[in-house]
Amino acid sequence: MTTFGESLQALAFAQKPTRGAPAYSRWVNRRLGRLLAAGAASSGCSPTQLTVFGSSCTGSAIAVVAVVRPSPMGAAVVVVLLVIGYAFDAADGQLARLQGRATLAGEWLDHVLDSGKLPLLHLAVAARWYRDDPDRGCRLLVPIGFAVLASVMFAAYLLDGRSGRASLGSGSVVRSLLVAPTDYGLLCLAFVLWWWSPGFTVLYAGLFVANAVFAVVALAVWYRQLVAVGSRSPR
Repeated sequence: MTTFGESLQALAFAQKPTRGAPAYSRWVNRRLGRLLAAGAASSGCSPTQLTVFGSSCTGSAIAVVAVVRPSPMGAAVVVVLLVIGYAFDAADGQLARLQGRATLAGEWLDHVLDSGKLPLLHLAVAARWYRDDPDRGCRLLVPIGFAVLASVMFAAYLLDGRSGRASLGSGSVVRSLLVAPTDYGLLCLAFVLWWWSPGFTVLYAGLFVANAVFAVVALAVWYRQLVAVGSRSPR
């Protein structure tokens, strides 16, 4: 069994490309995942164990959002659980590559759990808002729309990666900063304002608008790229 230091050094050569990834995911989450993966490797954990633990943290945060009345303490708990869950989501793949244990089953489990957590987090916001103020039903359109948007973009990213063809922009630092509002990690941090309804509502709605604008542009670009690639493919 390798030591933490040996695993951490080896993980430097087991990373996916980070160029162009949103800022938090690129500079914070993947580094947190690397530390967790090194610790897991030195303690004999499997990638699946990391996947399940991370999803349990995220699921617990979603339950708190939906069930517990917002408070400063509750907001802190939600942020910590979401950040930990996201870090483990980065760690499981790194550990699998380090150990040479990447499998279709592991990838399938990771994608299935991710496809559930993304819309469920927004639906939990909708549920909490409805319980707190059922007369302001129009406000619920934001988290419901966010849930749909998250599912659509997750499918688009997944299929884009499978095709290995489409791309959007360069991998520059500027691009990572420009697409920061689309970062799931930033959404996790936004819940620090969960206890303060006006502030969270404005920030959350702003993220939704930014994600919607990005989706319109990105989906159009990806589709045109794939059409162009398909037209050049031999029949």
